[in-house]
Amino acid sequence: MELAWWHWMVLGLGLGLLELAVPSFFIIWFGLGALLVGVAMLVVPEIAFTTQILLWTAASVLMTMLWFKVFRRDDGKTRSGQANEALGEIGILVRAIEPLGVASARGEVRFQKPVMGSDVWPCLADEAIAAGERVRVLAVDGQLLKVGKY
Repeated sequence: MELAWWHWMVLGLGLGLLELAVPSFFIIWFGLGALLVGVAMLVVPEIAFTTQILLWTAASVLMTMLWFKVFRRDDGKTRSGQANEALGEIGILVRAIEPLGVASARGEVRFQKPVMGSDVWPCLADEAIAAGERVRVLAVDGQLLKVGKY
Protein backbone atom coordinates (compact mmCIF):
# COMPACT_ATOMS: atom_id res chain seq x y z
CA MET A 1 0.00 0.00 0.00
CA GLU A 2 1.30 3.42 -0.93
CA LEU A 3 0.12 6.59 0.80
CA ALA A 4 1.00 10.10 -0.35
CA TRP A 5 1.64 13.01 1.99
CA TRP A 6 -1.79 14.48 1.32
CA HIS A 7 -3.51 11.26 2.44
CA TRP A 8 -2.05 11.84 5.91
CA MET A 9 -3.07 15.49 5.84
CA VAL A 10 -6.67 14.56 4.93
CA LEU A 11 -6.70 11.92 7.68
CA GLY A 12 -5.38 14.46 10.19
CA LEU A 13 -7.96 17.08 9.22
CA GLY A 14 -10.71 14.44 9.25
CA LEU A 15 -9.77 13.35 12.76
CA GLY A 16 -9.65 16.99 13.82
CA LEU A 17 -13.18 17.50 12.49
CA LEU A 18 -14.31 14.30 14.19
CA GLU A 19 -13.01 15.75 17.46
CA LEU A 20 -15.40 18.68 16.96
CA ALA A 21 -18.33 16.25 16.60
CA VAL A 22 -17.23 13.96 19.45
CA PRO A 23 -15.77 16.27 22.12
CA SER A 24 -13.53 13.79 23.90
CA PHE A 25 -10.26 15.72 23.50
CA PHE A 26 -8.58 12.45 22.70
CA ILE A 27 -9.02 12.02 18.94
CA ILE A 28 -7.26 15.31 18.24
CA TRP A 29 -3.88 13.81 19.16
CA PHE A 30 -4.25 11.10 16.50
CA GLY A 31 -5.17 13.81 14.00
CA LEU A 32 -2.09 15.82 14.91
CA GLY A 33 0.01 12.65 14.62
CA ALA A 34 -1.32 12.15 11.08
CA LEU A 35 -0.52 15.76 10.20
CA LEU A 36 3.00 15.23 11.53
CA VAL A 37 3.43 12.18 9.28
CA GLY A 38 2.11 14.25 6.34
CA VAL A 39 4.74 16.92 6.99
CA ALA A 40 7.44 14.24 7.34
CA MET A 41 6.33 12.79 3.99
CA LEU A 42 6.72 16.23 2.40
CA VAL A 43 10.29 16.44 3.69
CA VAL A 44 11.25 12.81 3.01
CA PRO A 45 8.86 11.33 0.41
CA GLU A 46 10.52 7.88 0.39
CA ILE A 47 9.37 6.88 3.91
CA ALA A 48 8.19 3.26 3.93
CA PHE A 49 4.56 2.52 4.81
CA THR A 50 5.49 0.64 8.00
CA THR A 51 7.65 3.56 9.11
CA GLN A 52 4.74 5.93 8.44
CA ILE A 53 2.43 3.82 10.60
CA LEU A 54 5.05 3.56 13.36
CA LEU A 55 5.67 7.33 13.27
CA TRP A 56 1.92 8.03 13.41
CA THR A 57 1.39 5.63 16.31
CA ALA A 58 4.40 6.88 18.26
CA ALA A 59 3.53 10.56 17.75
CA SER A 60 -0.13 10.01 18.67
CA VAL A 61 0.65 8.03 21.82
CA LEU A 62 3.39 10.47 22.86
CA MET A 63 1.15 13.52 22.42
CA THR A 64 -1.69 11.80 24.31
CA MET A 65 0.64 10.90 27.17
CA LEU A 66 2.05 14.43 27.27
CA TRP A 67 -1.46 15.86 27.44
CA PHE A 68 -2.55 13.68 30.34
CA LYS A 69 0.73 13.66 32.27
CA VAL A 70 2.26 17.09 31.74
CA PHE A 71 -0.14 19.65 30.33
CA ARG A 72 -3.32 18.53 32.11
CA ARG A 73 -2.03 18.33 35.66
CA ASP A 74 -4.68 18.55 38.36
CA ASP A 75 -2.18 19.53 41.06
CA GLY A 76 -2.75 23.25 40.66
CA LYS A 77 -6.54 23.06 40.56
CA THR A 78 -8.27 25.59 42.67
CA ARG A 79 -10.68 24.38 45.30
CA SER A 80 -12.81 27.50 44.92
CA GLY A 81 -16.48 26.64 44.76
CA GLN A 82 -16.14 23.24 46.44
CA ALA A 83 -17.99 22.59 49.69
CA ASN A 84 -14.90 21.15 51.42
CA GLU A 85 -13.23 24.54 51.05
CA ALA A 86 -15.64 26.10 53.56
CA LEU A 87 -15.28 23.52 56.34
CA GLY A 88 -13.43 24.96 59.32
CA GLU A 89 -13.52 28.55 58.03
CA ILE A 90 -14.09 31.20 60.68
CA GLY A 91 -16.40 34.15 60.14
CA ILE A 92 -18.40 36.77 62.01
CA LEU A 93 -22.17 36.70 62.27
CA VAL A 94 -23.75 39.81 60.79
CA ARG A 95 -27.29 38.62 61.60
CA ALA A 96 -28.09 36.62 64.75
CA ILE A 97 -29.08 32.96 64.56
CA GLU A 98 -32.00 31.49 66.50
CA PRO A 99 -32.08 27.75 67.23
CA LEU A 100 -33.66 25.51 64.60
CA GLY A 101 -37.44 25.47 64.76
CA VAL A 102 -37.81 29.18 65.50
CA ALA A 103 -39.38 31.22 62.70
CA SER A 104 -36.32 33.36 61.95
CA ALA A 105 -33.65 30.70 62.49
CA ARG A 106 -31.35 31.79 59.65
CA GLY A 107 -28.48 34.12 60.22
CA GLU A 108 -25.73 35.48 57.99
CA VAL A 109 -22.03 34.96 58.34
CA ARG A 110 -19.35 37.17 56.75
CA PHE A 111 -15.86 35.89 55.98
CA GLN A 112 -12.66 37.89 55.71
CA LYS A 113 -11.93 36.35 52.30
CA PRO A 114 -14.50 34.90 49.88
CA VAL A 115 -15.49 31.29 50.56
CA MET A 116 -16.98 29.34 47.63
CA GLY A 117 -17.18 32.58 45.65
CA SER A 118 -18.92 34.81 48.21
CA ASP A 119 -17.95 36.53 51.44
CA VAL A 120 -21.49 36.50 52.96
CA TRP A 121 -23.51 33.29 53.40
CA PRO A 122 -26.84 32.40 55.03
CA CYS A 123 -26.32 30.03 57.94
CA LEU A 124 -28.04 27.83 60.52
CA ALA A 125 -26.98 26.66 63.98
CA ASP A 126 -28.21 24.28 66.69
CA GLU A 127 -28.03 27.04 69.30
CA ALA A 128 -28.76 30.75 69.44
CA ILE A 129 -25.75 32.87 68.50
CA ALA A 130 -25.74 36.67 68.71
CA ALA A 131 -24.63 38.95 65.89
CA GLY A 132 -20.96 39.88 66.13
CA GLU A 133 -19.89 36.44 67.46
CA ARG A 134 -17.16 34.45 65.73
CA VAL A 135 -18.37 31.16 64.28
CA ARG A 136 -16.78 28.16 62.55
CA VAL A 137 -18.32 26.35 59.54
CA LEU A 138 -19.26 22.79 60.53
CA ALA A 139 -21.09 21.63 57.40
CA VAL A 140 -22.39 22.78 54.03
CA ASP A 141 -25.98 21.93 53.12
CA GLY A 142 -26.78 23.23 49.64
CA GLN A 143 -26.80 27.03 49.88
CA LEU A 144 -26.73 27.06 53.70
CA LEU A 145 -23.78 26.79 56.04
CA LYS A 146 -24.18 25.08 59.39
CA VAL A 147 -22.07 26.94 61.95
CA GLY A 148 -21.14 26.67 65.61
CA LYS A 149 -19.55 29.03 68.11
CA TYR A 150 -15.82 29.42 67.74
